[in-house]
Amino acid sequence: MIRMKNFSLKILVLMMISLSFNSCKKNRFTQFRINYEMVVEIPSSTGINLPFNIFTPETKTNSEAQFEVNNTRKDLIEQIILEGLELEINSPNNGNFNFLKSVELFISAEGLDDQKIAFKENLGNDNVRTIILETTNIDVQEYIKKDNFSLKLTTVTDEVTTSDYEIIIKSSFFIDAKLRRGKK
Repeated sequence: MIRMKNFSLKILVLMMISLSFNSCKKNRFTQFRINYEMVVEIPSSTGINLPFNIFTPETKTNSEAQFEVNNTRKDLIEQIILEGLELEINSPNNGNFNFLKSVELFISAEGLDDQKIAFKENLGNDNVRTIILETTNIDVQEYIKKDNFSLKLTTVTDEVTTSDYEIIIKSSFFIDAKLRRGKK
């Protein structure tokens, strides 16, 4: 009797494992990242504690090609989140971010409202040339699915700058999507 129960239990466990493997094949997912890099210029200023906006040129998303490489497509995207955003001073060579008090970053695309996706407040005078912004973890898939998107920086300065600053914006978007059927 005990042998029969053990045998039945083993069969039940094998069936459950088999079912779980089969169900995984039906809804397979892929996760990958798309990185973008763009440059903006912060003009020299004479005032402090005044907010001002800086816009990036439109950036081609190339999302269709990125989705294809990762065996998915637009309609299978589950979520796209800004995973990381870094601002780096390209020039002047002796520049640092001491002049910034705060910065917010918004994403925009045709037909969509601007969406805040990253920020950094109360920046100190640490003489750094690179800052990493905090991300909002908002799903931005509708922006990345478009052909183009733009970024807008809203900044407040707490020091006068006498030089124009060229800033490189490096962003990494995390994509979670279902795989196309019939591949991989």
